[in-house]
Amino acid sequence: MDNTQNTAQSSSPTETTDTRSMKELMLASEYYTSDDPELNAEREHAKDLLFDLNMTRPTLRAERERIIRELFGHVGENCWVESTFNCDYGYNISVGDNFYANTGCCILDCARVTIGDNVWFGPNVGIYTPEHAFDAAERTAGWEHSLPVTIGDNVWLCGGSTIVAGVTIGSNSVVAAGAVVTKDVPESVIVAGVPARVIRPITEADKLGLVKR
Repeated sequence: MDNTQNTAQSSSPTETTDTRSMKELMLASEYYTSDDPELNAEREHAKDLLFDLNMTRPTLRAERERIIRELFGHVGENCWVESTFNCDYGYNISVGDNFYANTGCCILDCARVTIGDNVWFGPNVGIYTPEHAFDAAERTAGWEHSLPVTIGDNVWLCGGSTIVAGVTIGSNSVVAAGAVVTKDVPESVIVAGVPARVIRPITEADKLGLVKR
C-alpha cells in the first residue's frame, strides 16, 4: 500500500459489469477494493499466523518452519525468516531453497512475489506489490491494483532496500542498503540510490578466492 512508482499494466477503476470477485481482480493485476469480505478474512488468517510466527521462540525451529510453510504459497529447502516479519496474504509468496530474511521484513503480497534460490534479505527490506489510485476520490474509495515482483537466484537485498510493484531483479545482483528499486534490474549488477540505478557490473574481479571450486 506504499508504492507510487510503477503505474503500467492495469485497467482504470471504472464501474463495469465485471462479475469477477475482488480477489480475482486483485490476482489479475486489475483495480479492486481490498475492503472485501473474502480478502478481509484471508488477511486476518495471515495475521493470526504472523502473530504465531513472531511470538515463537527462535530455538523452536521446526514450529517456525511449520508456520512459514502454512503461510507461504511455496517454500523450498532451508528457509529461515527472522521475527518480526509481516505480509498481507502469504499465499502469494514463493521462495526457493536457502532463503533468508533478516528482521523487519515486510512483503505486501497482493500480487505474486516470486523469490529464487539462495536469496538473502538484510534487515528492514520491503517489497510492495500494491499501488493505490492516484486520483484522491478514487483512492479514498479504496481502489488499488497490484503488480507482481520477481527476484532471481543468488540475489542479495541489503538492509533497508525497497522493491516496488512490477519489478524484476535479475539473478546474481546486489541491491545496496537503502536503495529504492523502481524498475527492472539486470543480472549480475550492483544497484544503489533513490531511485536505484546500476552502479557497476559484478565481475570476476569481485571474487576473493573464498570458495574453492
